[in-house]
Amino acid sequence: MPKAQLLELYAHGLGVIDDARLEFGPGFNVITGETGAGKTLLLGALTLCLGGDAGSSRYAISADTRAVALFEVAGSELAFSRETTASGRLRSSINGAPSSVEALRHLSKELIVIHGQHDSLALRTRGEVVRLIDQRGDIDTSELDDLRAQLREARRILEDFGGDKDSRRREFDFLVFQLNELDAAAIVSEHELRDTLEELVRLTTLRDGQTALAETLELFDNDGDESALGRFAHALAQLPEGAVYDGVRDALRSSLVQARDALHELAALADPDVFDPKTLEELNARANALQQIARKYGGTLGAALAMSETLRAEHDRLLSEVARLDGLDQEILELETKVQRSAAAVRLQRDAAAEALTSAVQGQLGRVALEHASLRFDVGGDDGSDAHILFAANPGLPEGPLSAVASGGELSRVLLAISLESADTDVVAVFDEVDAGVGGQVAQQIGECLFEVGRHQQVLAVTHLASVAARADHHFLIEKTVAHGVTRTEVRTLEGDDRVREIARMLAGDEVTTESRALAKQLLRN
Repeated sequence: MPKAQLLELYAHGLGVIDDARLEFGPGFNVITGETGAGKTLLLGALTLCLGGDAGSSRYAISADTRAVALFEVAGSELAFSRETTASGRLRSSINGAPSSVEALRHLSKELIVIHGQHDSLALRTRGEVVRLIDQRGDIDTSELDDLRAQLREARRILEDFGGDKDSRRREFDFLVFQLNELDAAAIVSEHELRDTLEELVRLTTLRDGQTALAETLELFDNDGDESALGRFAHALAQLPEGAVYDGVRDALRSSLVQARDALHELAALADPDVFDPKTLEELNARANALQQIARKYGGTLGAALAMSETLRAEHDRLLSEVARLDGLDQEILELETKVQRSAAAVRLQRDAAAEALTSAVQGQLGRVALEHASLRFDVGGDDGSDAHILFAANPGLPEGPLSAVASGGELSRVLLAISLESADTDVVAVFDEVDAGVGGQVAQQIGECLFEVGRHQQVLAVTHLASVAARADHHFLIEKTVAHGVTRTEVRTLEGDDRVREIARMLAGDEVTTESRALAKQLLRN
């Protein structure tokens, strides 16, 4: 069973169409009616629902225009609609939810294809022609697609590296130099520079005060009687004896002892061995080194430590990338070779499939009134994806692209011939007056072709020919009436005698005769 079917088409307020609802069935559906009755408007309503601009129906859009196309897709219903807003613009929706025209076009192109008199989007893209060829040859391009994806990814990685391999190596080497420099600095903490400078200031102050300290010691205590402590002791000895002076004497003696103790501590500081000049030199060198590191990596030791972590992570990443880069050029060369081989294999398959499809479709051209025409599926490119359909309507004429050299009727009938050989069960096929300009036996053949395609996918066709309409599984009549000076169009499903009468009208014109009714019955029986 086809995966997609058009269940219903509804049109309101579109030109002479007041209200029209068509409920289509599976297989071959046909729409008939007199010229000017509104068949084109119905297709215009369908085109509106598919995101089109309604083409020739554009002038018919009114203030209350509404068109809805209801599809069944894999068991679920999908409704596309367009309607006029108060501002006069057309509003789009999918399943009742507001949508964009682009969304309608994108979704609907997977469900339905319209083969009109003057255009057929189906074969305007090379991709669709390639799809037909691949379908005919049952060609699987997944290996080629995968290889091309790998090649694109490898080239992307190479591009992301930026520059050539040598420049990337230089970048990596400089990063390693920075890490080595930070590791060699062996920063203890973010406060190490501050602590080092404080100790350096303390020792420098101590060193610079040695001369003054020696002079101070000399003044306080020396071998002569003129030292401060000597004179203090001499003065203390001059105190009179007696109990009344004992308290003062004891206090002064205690002060003298404390002074001597303090001088001993001061003398210890004057010891040249109290500090090591080498230590002072090492502290100075360390402070200079830490200051240089701080200046180069963020201004502080904390920033330098953070930079070290960042560079280490970058080093690990670049290490793996450099290793990847070393083998990337060779990998790209190997992938390019594999792509070329796979593309050549696909090209051979597409050449064979195109030849087979050409032969098959050429055999159907006679059935669609193109017995003197020639058609050829032409493939080019390394993988055959540069595909075209070349066509010549009559012998002796140069072939050219189908869409450029075929007339509207020829284009529609070519599409019908192709559909006979490659019916797509995933989509609904609409043929607009595919039988234009033909009659008699050819018309019967086209009717049979449409019926045959309808066994594989749902088909909708607009026709003026009884031989075509008689072959349909479902028949819809569009009629125009004039009442009280107002023209209106109605659509109804035909069955039984109503269908016989419409087939007879198509055969004989407005005056249905006994003979035309008999012939209509005969066509329907056949």
